[in-house]
Amino acid sequence: MSELKINNLHVNIDGKPILQGVNLTVPQGEVHAIMGPNGTGKSTLASTLLGHPSYEIVEGEILFKGKSIMDLGTDERSRMGLFLAFQYPVSIPGVTVANFLRTALNARKKAINPEDKGIPVPEFRKLLKEKMEELKIDSSFAGRYLNEGFSGGEKKRIEVLQMAVLQPEIAILDEIDSGLDIDALRIVSEGVNLLREKQNLGVLVITHYQRLLNYIKPDVVHVMMDGKIVESGGPDLAVHLEEHGYEWVREKLEEEAL
Repeated sequence: MSELKINNLHVNIDGKPILQGVNLTVPQGEVHAIMGPNGTGKSTLASTLLGHPSYEIVEGEILFKGKSIMDLGTDERSRMGLFLAFQYPVSIPGVTVANFLRTALNARKKAINPEDKGIPVPEFRKLLKEKMEELKIDSSFAGRYLNEGFSGGEKKRIEVLQMAVLQPEIAILDEIDSGLDIDALRIVSEGVNLLREKQNLGVLVITHYQRLLNYIKPDVVHVMMDGKIVESGGPDLAVHLEEHGYEWVREKLEEEAL
């Protein structure tokens, strides 16, 4: 079983310390949620895990499947089985959803086996149709340019479709609830839950709001403040944060320090 493990991770951006000793383990099949105030490093952590080239790792290690991935590029980490769902997915005019997904799938298959010739078009079409039906995505999206003219909810549903086709072991969802109304949030969450059940997907959810965790049920909730994980607990921790805010965490840490 795959596992993403982060040990004492320190990261700078333009010389400024952002992550200051993150320790976190996300096993395949579990959902872990990270909550925290703005500017504490949540999105920096997500981008660092997938190899953002502008972020300087000063200290620590990132292990996936028991191996360090810190010298690997973003594409190599992805082909190993990591996935990042962006807060603001980009549009790619001229590239259809189907062509994008087939190219990505073939790249991953070739990385696993250099002799792999890729998935034949008829087989891919059958696979894509099955996944879109499972996720209740209209088949017409396959022929549309990736995210071009899509609503916020549609973009996030295509992110989930990518996970269904590429079958990563660990997915990092960076504020996947951003910009979604209640109906879109429910639909996207149902897709994530389906993949967790069918593909044993491990999920690291980064969010500001407990409402997302009403739909994607976490096994563990972590609180990030000042660039590190300062509190961990069960789902009730997210409810407590919603009621009392992050100042409650600061006060608790100050009391423990006395």
